[in-house]
Amino acid sequence: MKDLLQAVQEKLVAITELRYIDEDWGQMDSYSPNPPAKFPCALIDITSLGFSNVGQDKTDNPINRQLGDGTVTIIIANLKLSNTSQRAPQTQKDNAWNIWSIIEDVHKKLHGWKPVENSGALMRTSLKRIRRDDGIQEYQVTYSISFGNV
Repeated sequence: MKDLLQAVQEKLVAITELRYIDEDWGQMDSYSPNPPAKFPCALIDITSLGFSNVGQDKTDNPINRQLGDGTVTIIIANLKLSNTSQRAPQTQKDNAWNIWSIIEDVHKKLHGWKPVENSGALMRTSLKRIRRDDGIQEYQVTYSISFGNV
């Protein structure tokens, strides 16, 4: 699974607005007001994997073969320092709305892409806002993925 995490990280490097891309090891948890990340950031995690047995292939290693289905979660976070109110200056609003452009750029890079050998394509399944009280805007985007003959 390390290969999957590294492949997603390398794919997201092309999004120049992201200043920090890493495996999610809890950077956004319990570090308020100074999480160990630069903003905007993308944090990658394999949040679940389920496996089913499909028999044996005595010519391969391991002999017992499985199919896998799971989810990959991308946390996208930014420090929101300006507002988007109707009366705010347009440049201020453009900066405040920036996280939505980043979310869309991440989606364009990942949705439908096969990150590793024997995997299916990443398919977005949900987008969820994570409510915070420290001025960090945080969204969780979840993708499903399948693996064959592992």
